[in-house]
Amino acid sequence: MGCTTSVILFKGIRTVFERNCSYMCKQQGESNALEYTAYNWSKEDSELLISSCLAKPKLIEPLDYENVIVQKKTQILNDCLREMLLFPYDDFQTAVLRRQGRYVRSTVPSNAEEEAQSLFVTECIKTYNSDWHLVTYKYEDYSGDFRQLPSKLAKLDKLPVHVYEVDEEADKDEDAASLGSQKGGLTKHGWLYKGNMNSAISVTMRSFKRRFFHLIQLGDGSYNLNFYKDEKISKEPKGSIFLDSCMGVIQNNRVRRFAFELKMQDKSSYLLAADSEAEMEEWVTVLNKILQLNFEAAMQEKRNGDSHEDDEQSKLEGSGSGLDSYLPELAKSTREAEIKLKSESRVKLFYLDPDAQKLDFSSAEPEVKPFEEKFGKRILVKCNDLSFNLQCCVAENEEGPTTNVEPFFVTLSLFDIKYNRKISADFHVDLNHFSVRQMLAPTSPALMNGGQSPPAFQDALHAAAMQYPKQGIFSVTCPHPDIFLVARIEKVLQGSITHCAEPYMKSSDSSKVAQKVLKNAKQACQRLGQYRMPFAWAARTLFKDTSGNLDKNARFSAIYRQDSNKLSNDDMLKLLADFRKPEKMAKLPVILGNLDITIDNVSSDSPNYLNSSYIPMRQFEACSKSPLTFEVEEFVPCIPRHTQPYTVYSNHLYVYPKYLKYDSQKSFAKARNIAICIEFKDSDEEDSQPLKCIYGRPGGPVFTRSALAAVLHHQQNPEFYDEIKIELPTQLHEKHHLLFTFFHVSCDTSAKGSTKKKDAIETQVGYSWLPLLKDGRVLTNEQHIPVSANLPSGYLGYQELSMGRHYGPEIKWVEGGKPLLKISTHLVSTVYTQDQHLHNFFQYCQKTESGAQASGNELVKYLKSLHAMEGHVMIAFLPTILNQLFRVLTRATQEEVAVNVTRVIIHVVAQCHEEGLESHLRSYVKFAYKAEPYIASEYKTVHEELTKSMTTILKPSADFLTSNKLLKYSWFFFDVLIKSMAQHLIENNKVKLLRNQRFPASYHHAVETVVNMLMPHITQKFRDNPEASKNANHSLAVFIKRCFTFMDRGFVFKQINNYISCFAPGDPKTLFEYKFEFLRVVCNHEHYIPLNLPMPFGKGRIQRYQDLQLDYSLTDEFCRNHFLVGLLLREVGTALQEFREVRIIAISMLKNLLIKHSFDDRYASRSHQARIATLYLPLFGLLIENVQRINVRDVSPFPVNPGSIVKDEPLAVPAGHLLMTPQKGNTLDHSLHKDLLGAISGIASPYTASTPNINSVRNAESRGSLVSTDSGSSLLDRNPEKSNSLDKHQQSGTLGNSVVRCDKLDQSEIKSLLMCFLYVLKSMSDDALFTYWNKASTAELMDFFTISEVCLHQFQYMGKRYIASVRKISSVLGISVDNVMLCRFTQAMATQRRMSFTSHFWKPTLLPRFASPLWTRSLCSHWPLRTSSWLTMDIILS
Repeated sequence: MGCTTSVILFKGIRTVFERNCSYMCKQQGESNALEYTAYNWSKEDSELLISSCLAKPKLIEPLDYENVIVQKKTQILNDCLREMLLFPYDDFQTAVLRRQGRYVRSTVPSNAEEEAQSLFVTECIKTYNSDWHLVTYKYEDYSGDFRQLPSKLAKLDKLPVHVYEVDEEADKDEDAASLGSQKGGLTKHGWLYKGNMNSAISVTMRSFKRRFFHLIQLGDGSYNLNFYKDEKISKEPKGSIFLDSCMGVIQNNRVRRFAFELKMQDKSSYLLAADSEAEMEEWVTVLNKILQLNFEAAMQEKRNGDSHEDDEQSKLEGSGSGLDSYLPELAKSTREAEIKLKSESRVKLFYLDPDAQKLDFSSAEPEVKPFEEKFGKRILVKCNDLSFNLQCCVAENEEGPTTNVEPFFVTLSLFDIKYNRKISADFHVDLNHFSVRQMLAPTSPALMNGGQSPPAFQDALHAAAMQYPKQGIFSVTCPHPDIFLVARIEKVLQGSITHCAEPYMKSSDSSKVAQKVLKNAKQACQRLGQYRMPFAWAARTLFKDTSGNLDKNARFSAIYRQDSNKLSNDDMLKLLADFRKPEKMAKLPVILGNLDITIDNVSSDSPNYLNSSYIPMRQFEACSKSPLTFEVEEFVPCIPRHTQPYTVYSNHLYVYPKYLKYDSQKSFAKARNIAICIEFKDSDEEDSQPLKCIYGRPGGPVFTRSALAAVLHHQQNPEFYDEIKIELPTQLHEKHHLLFTFFHVSCDTSAKGSTKKKDAIETQVGYSWLPLLKDGRVLTNEQHIPVSANLPSGYLGYQELSMGRHYGPEIKWVEGGKPLLKISTHLVSTVYTQDQHLHNFFQYCQKTESGAQASGNELVKYLKSLHAMEGHVMIAFLPTILNQLFRVLTRATQEEVAVNVTRVIIHVVAQCHEEGLESHLRSYVKFAYKAEPYIASEYKTVHEELTKSMTTILKPSADFLTSNKLLKYSWFFFDVLIKSMAQHLIENNKVKLLRNQRFPASYHHAVETVVNMLMPHITQKFRDNPEASKNANHSLAVFIKRCFTFMDRGFVFKQINNYISCFAPGDPKTLFEYKFEFLRVVCNHEHYIPLNLPMPFGKGRIQRYQDLQLDYSLTDEFCRNHFLVGLLLREVGTALQEFREVRIIAISMLKNLLIKHSFDDRYASRSHQARIATLYLPLFGLLIENVQRINVRDVSPFPVNPGSIVKDEPLAVPAGHLLMTPQKGNTLDHSLHKDLLGAISGIASPYTASTPNINSVRNAESRGSLVSTDSGSSLLDRNPEKSNSLDKHQQSGTLGNSVVRCDKLDQSEIKSLLMCFLYVLKSMSDDALFTYWNKASTAELMDFFTISEVCLHQFQYMGKRYIASVRKISSVLGISVDNVMLCRFTQAMATQRRMSFTSHFWKPTLLPRFASPLWTRSLCSHWPLRTSSWLTMDIILS
């Protein structure tokens, strides 16, 4: 049935289209007419015809806003709604937000700023110490879409349940089907247990008697519950329960299971019980349904009685002499009370609009947060225990626990075999028992004494609490399963690795072996306790997948013996590559033991942990007993997308000795067990001391003067894997260097470590040094350096000259100065850069700032070189780089320098976007950017210089690649302009000046120029570069919107006019989207209402509201005085003559703006809404001009896709040409059945044949007939009358000489326009409405009420059965029903307190006062009073 109905409907629609959509276009002076059919034209032809016929609308010059405010100051201040006319004084302000770090104090050392001499270091420190600088807008929450308003009401979960007349018949049918007919048919019957009904006897289990109950309906509609002894219901019942006296049915299980109780009006009750819970619930449900029906019947009877009383009262009022005439005050107060009651009990008109319920935040600005330290996946590593099979008691008296027989030291780090690199610093752990630690000799005083540790690092910490860390936090930016946690195990130097590991590899646990090892270990610890040797290693995986899920079930592998030939990190990566290959790992020698280390996720509130510079976090508790947790530095890959802007001070250098080739040296007799001692010095004088800035190992001081690498026994070409971490000074100079001292360590146990034979233990076998700076930058990566046999004073000054000569002291080189030592350094610093281009730029800026003569050409060279800057460096130092570039921009004396600075900024911004790091730029603009102090004689402002540079780059002759990037990422530059303007006004006390005096004329000219230069790019590049033109359009709109806050508002209006002048009717759809997106952003300004000045502009003193010159049409005067709303309505009117996609964009934008007005809590009162409505009164004229396109009564829920019926939209014909339409009698094929036409037009009810056709009720000759057959001719016939109705002296049309389309609007367009119409009609004051009626012509009034009647049909509630049939048809056809929310909306409107439309609009005492008898009689003759049809219109009267 559903499919048949749909086929008939679609066939009927197609027939109507074929017979009604052909137009005749007749040229002046020609007698022959050409017939055009809509669907014979292609879209391109139609666009060509429209563009050739549509004239570009005349631009209306806006008012001089600032002068008008001054001239009408008295009128504005005396206005009771003056807040709708004036901008608030505290509209915006600058604020300083304290930088909130993770630490108890600043990460910058206290004396860093005094020590810093380099410009780059100084600026970095300023960046990390500076607070956030914001520009706050007090009403910014109101500057977005209506969905972003702070006071938008929450969505109702469920509307109140009401019963409507249209549903009553359907409910009765359903009740009859479920409960039986009124003839007494079977409804419900079954066996129940009846309790004793004598209230004097208590009810017990034995008092229940089994009876057969039968529920019947009597002739009067009431229900009885009869009960019998058996199932023979033909007999007289033993008793009856009259349900019309029942007050409720409740469960009562106190006496018997499955029992329920019927409460009666006389306070008695009946106790019944069923055999099962399901049967009990079934009876309770049926009885409750009956009680509900009884209640609704009683309420309906009461309503009928009230209605009758109202009719009697209205008769008395009609026969009286007019209560309003004699008691005006009483009538006014009564009416005000009625309005207040309505407004309190009703939801807002737009509240249940489908568009208002859509959660669309595409227009919302992204949330911006300040820069903060960000980490990858954080893993908490807990080191619990390291135990080997070889154990015994190490105490002398053998009283104590059984432990390892010698001390072992664990170093943890992360390795990534996928990218073949080490990705973390080392974390050193000492898991030895206290008694084992006592075996070690005290640390050498030479390593501890003298100097101070880096300042302020140990203030809140006790050194003892940091000596033996067991918990570390590792961070991984790019987690994946090929990342390993590696543990390297070392022991005190004794001999070869093979010899020392042999006792641990035997399975037998011999106490003799343990005692022997213990004896040797004690000797070694006392003699060589400070020297370490490699011993073993183990590894485990960290992650299950690339999402960062920890593999907590994994355990450390077996402990493998370290191979003396495979010590380096590269060798470790090769071993890990075979880790998942059991056949290869089985070949490695295993040491019997167990390493207990667990991993876990890091909680946000973990107490007592320190960062990699040993600075405690905010939640650090110095006196807490919980163990300290140390953050381990991550070596983030040098990839821009994985780089974060630096926010804290950090200055670490990691040194890696790698290899020493000493097998061919002849300078020393013994050089086999070679140890390297690393020191960091700031002088090469003979008595200079090394700096105490090297991070110590567990058990030693926090910072030491030197560090030793592990020693390989009997190796003349030793490899090293040690990592030495150094805290660098804030300011480095040429004397800072690394000094490497080589020792031959004697492992001869006969020496026994006595102090007399100390010389036999350590023998110096060479020196080497590495200056830290080269060309002002820190040396990094791999270095090959020579070794010297001596260390004379001033050794850093040695230089090789030609012909075997040298400069500096005499140095004896080992092997003639060959590079024998290979080392590597890795810098992790937030104050030093490795990028040569960035270093050179800052170095040149420092020269010019210190007084050197600046050369424009040289500065341009350094600026251009910044384009080659590494991406990760650019991101890491982003705030510092941008701050310096803006500083150079304001101090540039040549245009070329300023333009090149802007080009570099464009490059930086583009790089950030391309790496997906736009959020960093937004954080910079909002929080970090701070304009330089303005000194007129020395510096310029950023906003003026940047605007000029943008203009140069946007010139057609400029580089198109740069200009395209500027367009694409223009938001950044406009946001900087906005913030610079705001800070300039606040800091220079220019906010109190008049708007036209705040900025110089040169800046006004620069802004106007950049707008004019930008527009050709937007309107001409939308096809070739759509993203760039779209972004530029939106960014320009945001800039223009914010200019209203700072600049001369009349000047800003002119820029909007300049923008609009670049568009024309007939533009491609994309340009219409751009234009309405621009208008959407601008009209969303938080003070949009004051910008439109909703105040009377009439001349002389206005005594009465009726005397106001309210504009009900888009006159030039209206568009000038209320510029934005006038421009918007003009553009919407123009868009209505375009194709469907364009119309939808314009209508949606208008409706969303009205929704925002409705939801804005600043304008919640009725007087505010009425004042806003005066701005939109010309909407009436706009709709009346398109009334024949709106007069569509089809309320079918199925959206008609124009493309599915006619490929192209109907052809638009110039208004100047005669529209030839078929004659009225021949328009429709009368052979089509009237029911089919009724179904097509949405009048005939789709679910019952008994519903009368509404045409039979109405006058067949009415202008508001349901099927409009002569829309074109009627429209032309009324035009002469319309032109002189409301405004005799000015044009009232919105279209001028534009085309007039005769095609109907679709359902979504009509409903949106009608919602706008209803909002204005609902909000406007009665006086404004009656003034409109009094001034409008008869034809306009007819159209006004035509639109009102269309509202009834478009938002008519069709009933539950109709909705069910719609859903059934839609499921069969697979069509989505898009007006279910509208059904809900109309249902909600129907729930409001009902009042007849005629009781307000047609009250006899009101019409003579405000309406002339002529149009009253005419209106009454054309529009018979149909009270029941106007119920829905009550929504507009609240």
